Amino acid sequence: MEQGTPRSSNVSSIVSMSSTLVETVSINYEDFNESFLTCGTCLCMYDGGEHTPKLLPCSHTVCLHCLSRIAASQTRDTGSFRCPICRESITIPRGGVPALPPSFLVNQLLDLMARQRREVVPKCSIHLNQELLFCETCDMVFCSLCVGGTGASHSAATSTNNCEHTVIPFSIAIKRMSEILLYKANECISKLTAAQEAVTGELQRLEQATQSCLEGLDSTFQEITTAVDRRKSELSSAIQEARDAKKKVLEEQLALIESEKDRVTLECNDVQYLVEVRNITQRISSLGEKLDSAGALSEPRENAFLACDLPPDTLSRLDAALETLGRVRTSTTFPSLSTVQIKDPCTVNLEATAILTTVDYHGNARINGGDPITAEVVRVIEEEPLQCSSPLDTEIIDREDGTYHIKFRPPAPGKYQVKVSVLERPVRHSPLILEVSEHNNPVKVYGTRGSGKDEFLQPVAVAVDNDNGTVYVVDTGNSRVKVLTTDLHLIKHLECGGLSGRSCTGIAVNDSGGWLAIINWRSKMVTRLSNKGETLDSFTYSGFQEPIDVAIDSNYGHILVADNGPCCVFVFDTEGKLLFQVGKKGSQRGCFNLISSVTVGPDGEIVVADSRIQVFSAKGDFLQELYPEGKGRGRYGGVAVDTEGMLVASRSEKGRNFIQVFQLSSGSLLSTLDSADAKLKRPSGLTTTNDRHLIVVDLGNDCIKKYRYW
Repeated sequence: MEQGTPRSSNVSSIVSMSSTLVETVSINYEDFNESFLTCGTCLCMYDGGEHTPKLLPCSHTVCLHCLSRIAASQTRDTGSFRCPICRESITIPRGGVPALPPSFLVNQLLDLMARQRREVVPKCSIHLNQELLFCETCDMVFCSLCVGGTGASHSAATSTNNCEHTVIPFSIAIKRMSEILLYKANECISKLTAAQEAVTGELQRLEQATQSCLEGLDSTFQEITTAVDRRKSELSSAIQEARDAKKKVLEEQLALIESEKDRVTLECNDVQYLVEVRNITQRISSLGEKLDSAGALSEPRENAFLACDLPPDTLSRLDAALETLGRVRTSTTFPSLSTVQIKDPCTVNLEATAILTTVDYHGNARINGGDPITAEVVRVIEEEPLQCSSPLDTEIIDREDGTYHIKFRPPAPGKYQVKVSVLERPVRHSPLILEVSEHNNPVKVYGTRGSGKDEFLQPVAVAVDNDNGTVYVVDTGNSRVKVLTTDLHLIKHLECGGLSGRSCTGIAVNDSGGWLAIINWRSKMVTRLSNKGETLDSFTYSGFQEPIDVAIDSNYGHILVADNGPCCVFVFDTEGKLLFQVGKKGSQRGCFNLISSVTVGPDGEIVVADSRIQVFSAKGDFLQELYPEGKGRGRYGGVAVDTEGMLVASRSEKGRNFIQVFQLSSGSLLSTLDSADAKLKRPSGLTTTNDRHLIVVDLGNDCIKKYRYW
């Protein structure tokens, strides 16, 4: 029954400092029917047929007839409709609208009104006319007369503190608890029904998988049987062909022998009638010749040797092959306990990795792979609720240790959801919601201004030896080269004459020879160093005016020097002999204006940067121009090309400093690194490592920064 202002009170209100007796009301029969037993949509009385009351997840009750009509008009393949009262989205269960749970409370009220009789009011066994009360606070049934005449006496008898006690008639409490019991029972039954459907579905899939395996097994062994029969037929045909070839030769020889025998017999048949000695002599001579030829025919011209060679271990090899043919795989993975998490913060255009860790039913980590994994990554479009972009391309890598790497590349910033399923069932935390940032910050920063161990003074160039995992940074202001690990830990310093004068501006590594080349613009000398810092040799060139950068083509053993005097690139052999020149001063294609850096691509391409990037063949022929729209708007500081043909370049443009990533073959701009939380200031030389990281010299901040660029 509802609580509220009473028309006729069953129990008087008893209010005290520590106890409240909640009063109940009696409600008009017609009002009750209209308020509680009538569908609010069609205004028809609930019944057990067409207008069966159905309880929605939003707690509203609507008749079956109305829900069927609403679902038919709103579903449209979405599998849901909106509650006609509160407009909340309702998912239609598998059995359709009729499978929605009944409203137990309304059904009970219908039964109550149908019986049209009062419920038995529980009375005290001592005070027969006294209705029992129930304290919700103490969870206790009592008689007000037995405990002292009021609910307040109950409070004094059961409590020594000042807490509020809520007291209601025991009959009302029974009804409320019955309703709660029925509601909980309904929820329990619904969950058990869903569990039953899930297990039944899994059993059906198990039967389907078994049937599929058996069909595949039958098909494979049928093919094996067919292949064995085919080979048997081939060998049988080969045996018969060999026999026929030998048989033909022997039969031809046999026919020749028969022919010769007939001739001899024919000649000897009339010998008794010969009277001339000359004729007899001639026949004797002829028979002598035939005797000689018969001797030649006496040995078979072909032999009877015919064998079919089968390796003696054929059966054992076949048995061994059959033992390794196929295997039955199962999995103990329990999807709802398996977890998925993102390895690192996600950034636009950088490959992201979601790690799936599988466990069994007992929560033990799985140590084997092979599970059927499905993954879907979509971008959530926040401007349009419930709308998502098309799924991204994903790559699932089975690490065969119970973990799986799901790789994808988000193309834009925003919110993404990652849905992962194992054995067609979602894993824990799926869908995983993640935020993708548009800002790419350095993973590590090394160095400060100064001349100490971990300090720089005007660093300008950097190179890496990926074979040895060594980074070389030209610390121009300190006339030295810092040697670091790829994790940016100092190994040592290199010092030599070629670094003197605080004017060394370029460095390059020869991948195949293990030596370095540096360029000093003041002395105009190119110096080759061992990776230990020992000077190997040096050379200069009369045409040098302002050499500012150096690169090495390890494919051909060429040394390239960019010179801002004639605005060109000189190409030398390792002995310092000039081979050819690339470009000249000018603004048209193939020409340069204040070169900032030069590098070499994986196929010997010569890449030169000023306010734009131009690419030449290894022989110096112009190939293409990258980012021509940047001409006149800013300048590049350094360029580098990795082994996969991706070009990275540092650029300064109207007070904005950033890194660009290009595809060298097509010239397309793939992404931009803005370094939002660690602003670059006059970025100059840079280089790439084999694990898709780049190291850039931040001249304005006297440090170097390491980024992930793809």
